[in-house]
Amino acid sequence: MGATGDKFEQAVSIMARLRAPGGCPWDREQTFDSIKPYTVEETYEVLEAIDERDFRQLRDELGDLLLQVLFYAQMAEEEKHFSIAEVLDGLAEKLIKRHPHVFADVKAETSREVVRNWEAIKAQESRGQDGKARPKSILSGASPAAPALVEAYKLSSLAANVGFDWPEVAGIFEKLEEEIGEVKAHLGGIGNLRPAGRGTAGAGAVKPPEKLRGELEAEVGDLLFAAVNLARYLSLDPESALKRTNRKFRRRFEFIEQQLRAQNRRPEDCTLEEMEALWQQSKGQGNETPPR
Repeated sequence: MGATGDKFEQAVSIMARLRAPGGCPWDREQTFDSIKPYTVEETYEVLEAIDERDFRQLRDELGDLLLQVLFYAQMAEEEKHFSIAEVLDGLAEKLIKRHPHVFADVKAETSREVVRNWEAIKAQESRGQDGKARPKSILSGASPAAPALVEAYKLSSLAANVGFDWPEVAGIFEKLEEEIGEVKAHLGGIGNLRPAGRGTAGAGAVKPPEKLRGELEAEVGDLLFAAVNLARYLSLDPESALKRTNRKFRRRFEFIEQQLRAQNRRPEDCTLEEMEALWQQSKGQGNETPPR
């Protein structure tokens, strides 16, 4: 076995030792459910390292994510469900089966052709032993357990793969304008909502009447879905785009806090106009996300 295989076996052995009698009390207490939050956290830390192009950090975060796989596999083996070897066997089989353009004689010259082949293979895999296809939606590839932004991107991508898409980007802009108009129309009967003093982020804000909340939630959801479609149409990842904006907002707002701290002041002691002036100033302080 090569050096990589030896190191993988070592990691598997360490995980087994941690879970064995006399191992780590914390590791021994964990269950499939208790580990789930860490899996989500580690996944997002991998994405953050990628966004920051911090490859040393990415190396460490990938190790933490691999630990989650080893943890689940070790617990499954203890309960006689499956082993890490079976996980690897299944992965290798799937990679070969779903890449016939590499391991067989199927032709696929473009990424779109590869995706179509994948969908055809997955459809074949879903057939019963009698060879009849089980009823299955094209959208079944989008897990409802995924975060809403990820699910929206996947749903619209799957639909677009079979031609359910705008013929040109102008149609998406029209859809965005339509959805904005519908939100405005629902707000028309309740006047100009304003925050009660502070609370533009939610706390202390004036809330719409309860009878309108469901309708507004639906309309804002439609607006967000249209924005996700715009990102997809432009071959952008909406999660990465929003993360980038989040980081930019964080840097700019922290600049405001730093400037006020130098004056022995706090944001809550300032007017909106004062904070807006500092916000505009932050744009010239190298706080923009560098292009990649």
